[in-house]
Amino acid sequence: MNFPPQLQAAIDRHPYSLLFATVSGAHLYGFPSPDSDWDLRGVHILPVEKVIGLEQLEETIEVAEMRQEIELDLVTHDIKKFFLLMLKRNGYVLEQLFSPLIVQGSPEHDELKFIARDCITRHHSHHYLGFADTQWKLFLKEEPPRVKPLLYLFRVLLTGIHLMRTGTIEANLVTLNLEFKLPYIPELVERKLNGGERQRLNAADISFYQSEYERLRTELVNESSLSKLPEEPIARPALNDLLKRLRIGSNHHGGRSQ
Repeated sequence: MNFPPQLQAAIDRHPYSLLFATVSGAHLYGFPSPDSDWDLRGVHILPVEKVIGLEQLEETIEVAEMRQEIELDLVTHDIKKFFLLMLKRNGYVLEQLFSPLIVQGSPEHDELKFIARDCITRHHSHHYLGFADTQWKLFLKEEPPRVKPLLYLFRVLLTGIHLMRTGTIEANLVTLNLEFKLPYIPELVERKLNGGERQRLNAADISFYQSEYERLRTELVNESSLSKLPEEPIARPALNDLLKRLRIGSNHHGGRSQ
């Protein structure tokens, strides 16, 4: 994918060195509409002098801006915060880490992806179940309902089922549907791609989509119970080692990307 130059410009303005920066949101999920914003996610490295001092730590940095008709949402976490999130049932951070839409990477980014395989547990299903339930409520909340929350609903359910079966992260709905072959997905994606964030559905379709939501939700619960994924993450020692190396190394680079 060719990224708008505004993405790299936003990275260049970041005050700290970045371990990685990837694209998330609709572009990652495979259904960006013409008016979709760009969700840029990453991990920054606070230098040692910041961490050991009395200053308020910038554990999370958020920037929302419009530049040259590109709406950009940049969020980065410090390495310690991100690593701790990896040790929880947090699918978001894993999707950001494994996103193939890499605007800026590093050898340590590759190392972190290798370590992250030992963070995945069968309990990550709870993240996807919770997210799906939230999207279904959002879908029902509007009259007539929008296409966007429905696509997010099916995306998270299929990502969760795929994760329970394979132990790998796949966040792109179009790619996922090559496996699941749900006949209604291509039409929904097409409507979002050619329409916009406010694309609406016929209210008569709600009962069908509710049955699919309930069916796939049950499938995710069943796949979680059958999954051979571990109960707990085992990556803490490797993450701790990488954290210390990155933090010490940041002292030599002045906290900024080279």
